[in-house]
Amino acid sequence: MPFHKVLFWSGFGIAVRFWQLGIEMRPLFHKKSLWAYPLFATIGGSFGYWLEGVETRQLRILADRKQNLLEKRQRRAEREGVADSVGLSKVEEGGVLAATS
Repeated sequence: MPFHKVLFWSGFGIAVRFWQLGIEMRPLFHKKSLWAYPLFATIGGSFGYWLEGVETRQLRILADRKQNLLEKRQRRAEREGVADSVGLSKVEEGGVLAATS
């Protein structure tokens, strides 16, 4: 599992803390409030970890649906006697390429 998203969201949590203190016009590194930075980083990292799992599940569902559609097209092509219509169309190939880059 790539942890770059977890690291990004941890950094985002720290940035949110900086933003909060900036809005309140309080010092960024006050001795009594340093405990909040790890807390915000942990909350942000947890969100990133959860988001990574959501993305993995969605990609797996999309791959399964794509496989089901290709199998359905194969069966229809066999039933109709057309062998060349199996696979992705040019528009779908462009969409797949755009989605993966």
